[in-house]
Amino acid sequence: MTTAGGKPETWCPAPAAHCPGRPRRRPEALLGDKGYDSNAHRDELRRRRILPVISRKGSPNIKGIGKLRYVVEQTFALLHHFKRLAVRWERRTELHDAFISLACSLICWRRLKKTRS
Repeated sequence: MTTAGGKPETWCPAPAAHCPGRPRRRPEALLGDKGYDSNAHRDELRRRRILPVISRKGSPNIKGIGKLRYVVEQTFALLHHFKRLAVRWERRTELHDAFISLACSLICWRRLKKTRS
């Protein structure tokens, strides 16, 4: 991970080759903003048989991508309602990941509770 102003190239490390666990499923497409517009990123995604859906710098945005982006932005906004996640006092990644999972569970539970009543 990088700081807020970090370059995307340093944020996208290569995945670990031999991790134990279930086999990974390859996504059909990867959505990215203009910060990820580089031939290196596009070539790497194509090499892995993943369709890159990335706007080019200096061109208009891809039509209809706003609906998908809204879901991501809304999720980040909901997660930042939990102060512990917004500030991140945890030094250990495992604890931070656990609190993110807990927050996502609470968000889903609240949404389900709201629809049932």
